Amino acid sequence: MKRHLCGVHAVREALNGHPRDLAVVYVSEQPTRGPLTEIATLAQAARITLEVRTSAELDALAAGVRHQGVVAIAAGDYPYVDLDTVMARAKARSPSPLLVALDEVTDPHNLGAIVRSTVALGGDGVITLKDRAAPVTPVVVRASAGATEHASIARVVNLSRALETLSHRGFRTVGLDAEGSADLEAVDLTGPVALVVGSEGYGLRRLVRERCDVLARIPLGGPVASLNASVAAAIAIYEVTRQRRAASANP
Repeated sequence: MKRHLCGVHAVREALNGHPRDLAVVYVSEQPTRGPLTEIATLAQAARITLEVRTSAELDALAAGVRHQGVVAIAAGDYPYVDLDTVMARAKARSPSPLLVALDEVTDPHNLGAIVRSTVALGGDGVITLKDRAAPVTPVVVRASAGATEHASIARVVNLSRALETLSHRGFRTVGLDAEGSADLEAVDLTGPVALVVGSEGYGLRRLVRERCDVLARIPLGGPVASLNASVAAAIAIYEVTRQRRAASANP
């Protein structure tokens, strides 16, 4: 099955990350200036075919996703990896890896935003569910600004079992929960950590909550009682990086 990448950021990141996966790049006009020129240069350097198509043809390829005049075609589905591979890659990158596990996050924009925050803030992988969760689609790729093309993403059948595996492999599993027993900033996040983010409507399921080593809350001072899943994830990921920078500065 062919995979479509839509938009300047998504295509550029794919060209920078793993250009061999791309078969062809379509643009709406002959690139002579702006971001399409950079994409044309990257495609040429990677020896990927670059073709001009009409706006109507790009609209049809993008199937409703905003494409900004560029669509790339990749062979095959999104290259998910298994849980063992995510853990191995994470530990190869850092002695204190950070993974983000998602419990039934179904909104593709939230998934894309969480992947973007994970990659941008130095996280090492994302774990989501095979069922009852958003897969990586062109909407997710665009919402992530192409960060999916740099991410290690695993899909698992049973998240509570995956969290048990992570705990056995040395990860501290920290669930984000409005009723958590500790403020997030009071939780030690300097070692290997798996942040667990609940669904948009219901938060963490009971069995997933029970598998977490600690449930942490993000203190809120305003009249709004909860945060969007992707916003909560971004705050938590940043708190991990903040604590680690502080620990490095004061060994």
